[in-house]
Amino acid sequence: MTVVTSGDADELAATVAHQLRRSISQLQADPDRVVQLCLTGGRIANRMYRQLADGQGDDNTVDWKRVEFWWGDERFVATESPDRNAGQTLALLAATIPLDPARVHPMPAEGGQADLNQAAMQYAAELGDIRFDICLLGMGPDGHVASIFPDHPSFEQDTSFTVVGVTDSPKPPPERISLTIPVINQSAEVWLIVAGAEKADAAARAIDGDENLPAGAVHGRLRTVWFLDEDAAADR
Repeated sequence: MTVVTSGDADELAATVAHQLRRSISQLQADPDRVVQLCLTGGRIANRMYRQLADGQGDDNTVDWKRVEFWWGDERFVATESPDRNAGQTLALLAATIPLDPARVHPMPAEGGQADLNQAAMQYAAELGDIRFDICLLGMGPDGHVASIFPDHPSFEQDTSFTVVGVTDSPKPPPERISLTIPVINQSAEVWLIVAGAEKADAAARAIDGDENLPAGAVHGRLRTVWFLDEDAAADR
């Protein structure tokens, strides 16, 4: 496990954006390699995506059309809802980063022909046997990651599923789609991006290996990196 601490949230976002460009570029040293990247939502992630887009002109070593974009979780709301993680992310990235639409895989939205559980099954089928090179995760003050919450069936169930529908979420909206911890843990690298003093206690517990928290139960097969700002690192 590696812990990287930055001064404030803006510095944290810039650090992660720089490291992400660098890591993708290294993976693409193999000219046939298509990088599998799992994205997260949230305020600090959106700051990072803005940095990634703003810095695109300074770093042309990444072939973004050789990156497959997936999501770790999604609010099960209408496609046009501003609450959708995918909508927020793509609005920030697509202005300057050339994405291949065939390699962008948002989770299903509410209002289609599928209900919540059917939508989760659809995404699992789309994902298939793909496993991520890098899986980005945020963390809530309660230690949740993706839409896997402590003391909630989404965390307590022993599952072989890769994607599940989450109902009665402690955080609105109540219905969500989420990757499960087993599939997250099959990622080569898991990066947790955490900012804010309200998350310091959960971050310290998770880094110390408290598996009562979803954030303490996730790890990469090869590497786990915690990116913290000074406030989130205060209890370490």
